[in-house]
Amino acid sequence: MFGMLIRLAAAADIPQIVALVNLAFRVEAFLVYGDRTNAVQIEAMFGTGVFLLGEISGELAGCVYLELRGERAYFGLLSISPAHQRQGVGRELAAEAERRAKAAGCRVMDIRTVNVRPELAIIYSKMGYAESGTEPFPADVPTKMPCHFVRMSKNLI
Repeated sequence: MFGMLIRLAAAADIPQIVALVNLAFRVEAFLVYGDRTNAVQIEAMFGTGVFLLGEISGELAGCVYLELRGERAYFGLLSISPAHQRQGVGRELAAEAERRAKAAGCRVMDIRTVNVRPELAIIYSKMGYAESGTEPFPADVPTKMPCHFVRMSKNLI
């Protein structure tokens, strides 16, 4: 995306990440109660992976979490500011996560979408991802309806 700087997040960015993720995931208010995440959860994720931040004119436009898992990698919490949606920010952040995973020797990227948001599977399939299984939704997250995760994967080589 023209004019977007992508950088690694630092601990000082946690409040911005939390705010952006919760704002972006409000679209799932029909499914879950409360916020998507909090500072404690995001801080814990710094211990297992990294967050990539996309900034446009110094403003946080989007973020994505990347975790390297041997020959596989995972990205999640792809969150785009409503002011920057439908501008390619998400695609560019996903592509950067893929580039970094491939450079680290990963052969496959995995993501998870929730089955009650089929529009996400369509978006990711256009990016080269294919359904590769299902996973249960976390039992400790109360939902307003039954749901599960749809795992999608993409070969990076």
